[in-house]
Amino acid sequence: MTFTWQPEEEPTLPKIPAWRWLLIIARAVPLILVLGTGVLLMALIRLVERPAFGLHRPVTPYITMAVCRISMLIFGIRYQSTGEIMAARGAVVANHSSWLDIFALNAGKRIYFVSKSEVAGWPGIGFLARITGTVFIARDPKQAKAQLDLFEQRLMAGHKLLFFPEGTSTDGIRVLPFKTTLFQSFYNDALRDQTMIQPVTLIYTASASREHRFYGWWGDMSFGAHLLQVLAAGRQGSVKIIYHPPVKVADFPNRKALAKHVEDVVRAGMPPDRQITY
Repeated sequence: MTFTWQPEEEPTLPKIPAWRWLLIIARAVPLILVLGTGVLLMALIRLVERPAFGLHRPVTPYITMAVCRISMLIFGIRYQSTGEIMAARGAVVANHSSWLDIFALNAGKRIYFVSKSEVAGWPGIGFLARITGTVFIARDPKQAKAQLDLFEQRLMAGHKLLFFPEGTSTDGIRVLPFKTTLFQSFYNDALRDQTMIQPVTLIYTASASREHRFYGWWGDMSFGAHLLQVLAAGRQGSVKIIYHPPVKVADFPNRKALAKHVEDVVRAGMPPDRQITY
């Protein structure tokens, strides 16, 4: 049975007071400048990096990391990480709470997101995803072989691919059952014996004046509306990223066993009141 998370209630976003728009502007302007500068630098460097190094990106990932770290400072969200970042070849899987995950995860690690192909066509976001090296996948069986080859090429080039096995973002206080489809990609002959998977847990904590699901992006909430809420927050909360020990794909007999293990590890990293099982 395919599990789809249904919120107990649709989110209700509070009205933003008029004076808070000054704070929104004070954060939005430098954020736009930082993102714009980063995109411009990456676009220029990719003109040399792509023909000279092919799939290898010796410079631009560090620009992505710097942009995301500065962005977190602009948002005012405190950032903490624990555990060792995996050095071996492989992929990273994490729970998915919000669009903020992209900033938080990129701030601490050279990674390349795996995203559905539709995102490539989204205005603005699609361009940012493409220039930062996102791997796009289509839900088309006819493209399965080509996508598997792309996964193999990127992993063999040393890229750390990151995907969210829940398949959707949540309210940030739960980990949904992991979908197993993408895990099958690591069971081909070229990857099975030399690929590691690192589970990662993201924990958002809102400030005392905010609802505990404040950073979650869920239900019918639009990106724009949630972005404004985060920009308007006077006192921000924090995000903690836990890098769990990586595991070998070859140590698990199939994708379901591997997915279940990393799901359990990610959920166990959450606070006790967020370890909801399904």
